[in-house]
Amino acid sequence: MVESKEMLKYVPTTCPYCGVGCGLNLVVNDGKLVGVEPYKRSPINEGKLCPKGETCWEFVQSPDRLTKPLIKKDGKFVEASWEEALDLIVKKFKETSDKFGPKSLGFQSSCRTVNEDCYALQKWARCGFLTNNVDNCARICHGPSVAGLSLSFGSGAATNPFEDVLNSDLIVMWGSNAVEAHPLAGRRVMQAKKKGIKVIVVDPRLSATARIADEWIQFNPSTHIALANSMMYWIIKEGLEDKEFIEKRTKGFEDLKKTVEKYADVESIHGVPLEKVKDFARQYAKAKNAVIIYCLGITELTTGTDNVRSMGNLSMLTGNIGRPGTGVNPLRGQNNVQGACDMGAYPNVFSGYQAVALPANREKMEKLWFLKEGSLPDWYGVTLTEQINQCGDPIKAMYFMGLNPVVSYPDSNHVKRSLDKLDFCVVQDIFWNESCEYADVVLPGTCFAEKDGTFTSGERRVNRVRKAVDGPGESKYDWEIITLLAKKMGLKGFDWKSAKDVWDDMRACTPGQFGVTYEKIEKPEAIHWPCPTIEHPGTPILHKEKFSAADGLGTFFGLEYRPPAEVADKEYPYTLMTGRVIFHYHTRTQTDRCKVLHYEVPESFIQMNTKDAAELGIKNLEKIKVRSRRGETITIARVSNDVAPKVLYMPMHFAEGANNLTNTALDPLSKMPELKHCAVAVEKIAEGK
Repeated sequence: MVESKEMLKYVPTTCPYCGVGCGLNLVVNDGKLVGVEPYKRSPINEGKLCPKGETCWEFVQSPDRLTKPLIKKDGKFVEASWEEALDLIVKKFKETSDKFGPKSLGFQSSCRTVNEDCYALQKWARCGFLTNNVDNCARICHGPSVAGLSLSFGSGAATNPFEDVLNSDLIVMWGSNAVEAHPLAGRRVMQAKKKGIKVIVVDPRLSATARIADEWIQFNPSTHIALANSMMYWIIKEGLEDKEFIEKRTKGFEDLKKTVEKYADVESIHGVPLEKVKDFARQYAKAKNAVIIYCLGITELTTGTDNVRSMGNLSMLTGNIGRPGTGVNPLRGQNNVQGACDMGAYPNVFSGYQAVALPANREKMEKLWFLKEGSLPDWYGVTLTEQINQCGDPIKAMYFMGLNPVVSYPDSNHVKRSLDKLDFCVVQDIFWNESCEYADVVLPGTCFAEKDGTFTSGERRVNRVRKAVDGPGESKYDWEIITLLAKKMGLKGFDWKSAKDVWDDMRACTPGQFGVTYEKIEKPEAIHWPCPTIEHPGTPILHKEKFSAADGLGTFFGLEYRPPAEVADKEYPYTLMTGRVIFHYHTRTQTDRCKVLHYEVPESFIQMNTKDAAELGIKNLEKIKVRSRRGETITIARVSNDVAPKVLYMPMHFAEGANNLTNTALDPLSKMPELKHCAVAVEKIAEGK
């Protein structure tokens, strides 16, 4: 760490990567970031950090940061003043809205930036253009969690805090590689294991998390519902269900019972031996306190919402919810996935999940936002991936804040073709990325170290983000950019001078977070929402006495197994799964600017089984070509038995990589694309070495 004669300053803040919400100290020397030091007061990570957290300061002062607005003129980007850039955006968006109506615009918010930015963008879209075409990138990670948990429990969020696993008797990690994707949540699991608490990992792949488990249950990709239904059949068959809990606190049990009767033995679908299924079911049902932790292995499928509801079914069937050490807990992949949804950057709800379809909610927001009575729309807006599909018709102009859709959305070639059809496009970010090529205006925002605000972690804990240094050049706070646009349009209610002003604006119209004040979250313990009053202490554990649904009951669903949208066949005989590695984050715009992280994983790779490699004559670390019906990529083969024969695994972080291959087929309920499952072919190539 570099030092000068100036006194060092430690600024406590929240890590900008995954949704665990680790606390850390940014170290400032002479106005510049020079390192990260532990923040031991944080109850979340207790001073520990993963490789990404330890290096999170390095990208902040990269020389290639965006520093001035850019406008595309005659096919080339040129520097412009803020006045010129903002005037152009307002002019184009207003012209588009006036000519084609509110459904001709699309707004997409990041899950990487602070809550205040997300709230500001959705408010501007709704007040300025009377549109619900607002979404965020939770759609392609935990959209099914919001939908599924809301349907099952009445609230689309994790039920228990991370450290609560230490109160469990059994931890089931289903479709989660927390050791790599959420290392400090993985640390809690390892603490529990050291304490003697059994850990079962359910995953098609021998992941880093599966390696630390007491028991690894390998199953066929994307067959979650069949396996869960079979477990529930045997729980009911052997009388292990919690009859009192079912009777007093749930509805729909008979529907579930009738459905699972068909799943006594479906090894032919999920691939798990019957006796192992029975043993797993007994262990879960007999545990005094059992918790389910899941992640994108559950959600990123066309059955994502039903997979989440299956986890809810299991927990309610055994009464494993509403107490310490129990629950159903999604691990959020980005630092503010939970918060972006909470803020109303969603096509069917205002902040706090207040449905736009309800007249009372629209009337309330119209009054608070100084809008004409009856002006806010009641229709369900277009979701993130559907906005891409609608580029050109009917969507003519789009605004991306902190997103890189060309790399992170499924079927990259389709995304590029779609963005080309737009009349006008704005990208607001901290770095030039692959999607900027398709923009007409690029605006320089600020990163976590350069702004105040809040992130909401996967456990519903609202954590403070604190400014340590100024942003580069002429960059501005992202909420400030929205404020300037709104003022140019003459909109009322955007007179914010600070991030706290934006937060208080949100609190005023969001009952469940009214009590979450900046003053209360100054302490490292922060606050778990819901927190409806100033005096309220927050709610670490949900559904203690009743569920969050209007009638207070949890709902069982009888769910049938459905195969993935695309399965392996003669032409494309391999199943491709995607995921994360510990050293990178999403499209690497941040992590690849950290030397150590780039050194660890500098390029894309794919895991394949030794048997498949031998049949194709492919050697370990040899370059190969992988093709799907949508595109192809060249990558490096890592040969092992971590994946089953005919199954492949590829990290999602690299441009021209996994998302050249992935499928845009959608979950009918949450509109989640099937990023975790597609059929591919593999070719040995002459220049493989």
